[in-house]
Formats: sequence, structure tokens, C-alpha cells
Amino acid sequence: MPKMKSNRGAVKRFSRTGSGKIKRNKAFASHILTKKTRKRKRGLRQATLVAPADKARVKSLIGSGP
Repeated sequence: MPKMKSNRGAVKRFSRTGSGKIKRNKAFASHILTKKTRKRKRGLRQATLVAPADKARVKSLIGSGP
């Protein structure tokens, strides 16, 4: 049985931190920005961690990395 392939779309969207947590970028920052406040847009630029409920699913998509 060959190895499972990682989901290439997920690999481009998520990355692992040094301690093994999964980092992601926030959504809703690409267009329709005029109605969003400066503070909100500034917050959308910051990366955040994947929620614990989704962590196992994302880990299986991106494969077992280092």
C-alpha cells in the first residue's frame, strides 16, 4: 500500500509551528474592505492557531510532517 498523499491545497494554507501547533491565516481580508474598521483589518492580518476541534482533521490533510 503506498503512502497517503497530503492535500496540496491544505499544505499551502496551513503551517506547523516549532511546538507542533497548526497556524492559519484569517479569512475576510481580501475585498469589501471599506466597511470594515481599521482595527478589524489590522486584526485580520495576524495569523492565528487552528481550533482544537479542527486540529485532527487539518493534521490528517497536511500529512505527518516534522
